[in-house]
Amino acid sequence: MTPKDREIQRKLKILKHAEETGHVGRTCRYFGIGRASFYRWKAALEKHGEAALVRKKPIPKNPKNRTPPEIVEKVLHLRKTYHLGPMRIVWYLARYHDIKISGAGVSRILKRNEPPRDCRRLVVLSYAAMGSLSMAAIAA
Repeated sequence: MTPKDREIQRKLKILKHAEETGHVGRTCRYFGIGRASFYRWKAALEKHGEAALVRKKPIPKNPKNRTPPEIVEKVLHLRKTYHLGPMRIVWYLARYHDIKISGAGVSRILKRNEPPRDCRRLVVLSYAAMGSLSMAAIAA
């Protein structure tokens, strides 16, 4: 039995118990749930059947207010090419491209799309271990 099946069975058990006893308040207290949840489950069961009792994520995977991909590309290009920090990227985009974006927005873009510092360090050390780079190049 999967967790989803267990969750459905639990909710059906609660709904059945309330129907048998005839006291929604007592049932909710006994099972430790709120009345709003009980009535939401009941309405979903009546309207859509058992499949509606499965818990769904409350938000969409692709939110509407995400930074457009064109701006993300420009931010990543500036970071990779010129090694600019978040505030310099904000200033550059505002001055030369007339793009308004916050420093926190740029930081989130960089955080989402760049590997962590530890990973970059490990890549450099692994290249050095293979002999691709000299230790003098790493220290510089």
